[in-house]
Amino acid sequence: MTIQEAQERVDQWIKTYGVRYFNELTNMACLTEEVGELARVIARKYGEQSFKAGEKHDLSEEMADVLWVLICLANQTGVDLTKALEASFEKKTLRDKDRHRNNIKLQGQETVKNREPH
Repeated sequence: MTIQEAQERVDQWIKTYGVRYFNELTNMACLTEEVGELARVIARKYGEQSFKAGEKHDLSEEMADVLWVLICLANQTGVDLTKALEASFEKKTLRDKDRHRNNIKLQGQETVKNREPH
């Protein structure tokens, strides 16, 4: 599915089953909530916290929930996410094409240890 198709499918689902979009402020709060749920799973799966009994472990479900609400916000505010993502690639490429390759912090530890301070 393309990003455009995802935007169209979410819009059709909202019109068929959801009655209407929540307002933008409500959806922003929902997005924040979903990002928090994703953060909780990541903290427990990759961080130092452990899962509580009965807690969900599904990263894909949480990521899909974040994407769903983000698409809702894009649809209701008139953002074409395909165009926005293409523009983001262009911006990041122009700005960062050499930045990350030249970032000593992203190099292997041996490189960092052997590099002289400036």
